[in-house]
This record gives sequence, structure tokens and C-alpha cells, in this order.
Amino acid sequence: QVQLVESGGGLVQPGGSLRLSCAASRSIFSINAMGWYRQGPGKERELVAVFSSGSVTNYADSVKGRFTISRDNAKNTVYLQMNGLKPDDTAVYYCYTRVLSNGGQTFSDSWGQGTQVTVSS
Repeated sequence: QVQLVESGGGLVQPGGSLRLSCAASRSIFSINAMGWYRQGPGKERELVAVFSSGSVTNYADSVKGRFTISRDNAKNTVYLQMNGLKPDDTAVYYCYTRVLSNGGQTFSDSWGQGTQVTVSS
């Protein structure tokens, strides 16, 4: 299990920016996938952005061109820079990791406690 500590959420006006941080309790080199999901009011949890297979990044279509995922290996931390925020981005954002074992046949997922992002004027 990976312990995850998130920070950086808050209230921002439409068009504004926020940066989320997620610090892991172990080296992110030992983590196979790490990134962010979100769950908006009355919606299912959805992928926002994730690193996998090393440096491969995947983004939800709804955030491409606005959000950027990055990482600091020395700090075992992943960031989500969110620009051009829209009211539809309002959600609880969760940090996520997946660690594979047994040659990839089993996996363990961990989640952060979530951080609220509210986009409103």
C-alpha cells in the first residue's frame, strides 16, 4: 500500500489556475502508474491524467491542452497544473497509484483522501 498526501485544492474563478500536489510514501520509480482521478457532484469517478509505464502520460479529452501532469522524482511527488478552469472541473480530485506484482498478474491500488476543487464566480 502506498500512502498518498494531496494538497492544493480550493476555490477559483472560471479561467483561473490551481496546482495540485501528491506526495507518495515510497519511490515513484517503484510505482507503475500514478496520477489523478476526479469525481464531480452526481458523477462517477473519472480519469484526469496519469503517468504509466514510466513516462507515458494519458489525459481525459476534457482536460487536454489545459491540464498538465508532471513529477519530481526526488520528492516522490506528482503534480497536476490546471489552467483555464471551468465550472465543469468542479470535483473532488484524488491521487491514485497502481503497483504491479507477480510479473504483472496482480496489482494494488491506493488512493489519496481527496482534495476539493471548486470553480465558481
